[in-house]
Amino acid sequence: MSGNGFMSNFRRLISLEERAARSTPSPFDQLRQRMNDVLGDGGVLKEVVQSGEGPPVPENASVLIHYSGFLEYSDRPFETTTHSKYPRMMKLGRDVTLAGLEIGLLTMRKGEFARFLFQPRYAYGSMGCPPLIPPAAVILYEIQILDFLDSGQVDNFLAMSPEEQSTVPLATLLEVVCTLRSFGNRCFNQSRYDNAKDRYKQATMLLGNRETQSAAEMETMETALLPLYLNLSLTELRLDSPRKALKYGNKALEIDSANTKALFRCGQAYMELHEYESAHGYLITAQAKKPFDSDINNLLRKVEICYKDSLDKQKDVYSKMFRGLRGK
Repeated sequence: MSGNGFMSNFRRLISLEERAARSTPSPFDQLRQRMNDVLGDGGVLKEVVQSGEGPPVPENASVLIHYSGFLEYSDRPFETTTHSKYPRMMKLGRDVTLAGLEIGLLTMRKGEFARFLFQPRYAYGSMGCPPLIPPAAVILYEIQILDFLDSGQVDNFLAMSPEEQSTVPLATLLEVVCTLRSFGNRCFNQSRYDNAKDRYKQATMLLGNRETQSAAEMETMETALLPLYLNLSLTELRLDSPRKALKYGNKALEIDSANTKALFRCGQAYMELHEYESAHGYLITAQAKKPFDSDINNLLRKVEICYKDSLDKQKDVYSKMFRGLRGK
């Protein structure tokens, strides 16, 4: 009898422990309790950790994000971009291939940080992705939107013929140009200068192909071209192409002859070409407009030192030549 009583108590204890284990929610179950159902079918759940601002990410946009993917009961992500100083820009529908991830991104705003739980049908499916992702796995993603660009509008515009592009309202063209310039700026800040140059040149080409209808429209387009030429000039300097930098600096001066950035860029280009007298002329003109600009003043001092050293070397060469002639 005592043996049967012990076994009965043991079974009761095991049963209580099993029920307690079943009643304790898993980490993902605890997350679900404070998440919102994005689609209404429980497949994509979202928790906003830090709110963003502005409009949500549009379809076909290009997004700059940090993200990490986790399996349940795992503290280490199976993939992450947080170690990267400059995460690459990804285009929805092309570079973002996980259905749940794209759906989630379309609900987010710039600066937002959110967590998402994806059911297998919105993640890696019933097969998983061995060896990292087991079959039918629910996935947690933590995502931060750093920036996004409406590249869908750019794609649609570039798909048009030049004739069709000329019929589009000027405001639309300027939005496309602004997006391309923003792409270029992003590449430049990541030291991807060739990519930046391509974006800037593409924007100038679109403006150049436009058939202007009035003086006011021409002025508007020149206003859009000016920062592109300045950006191209600086980019060519980073690419060690001072003659091309000079070309774009002078194009900027054709639009605004008093532009100090353009004068400074030309001064930089001539400095790199060791044409110190020309560099000095551009920088003196820039200094007259901004006498307390430290960049202008520092480069001007450097040019003057190099110019003096160059003249001294020339004098030394000529002096040796003349001494040689007198000796003969």
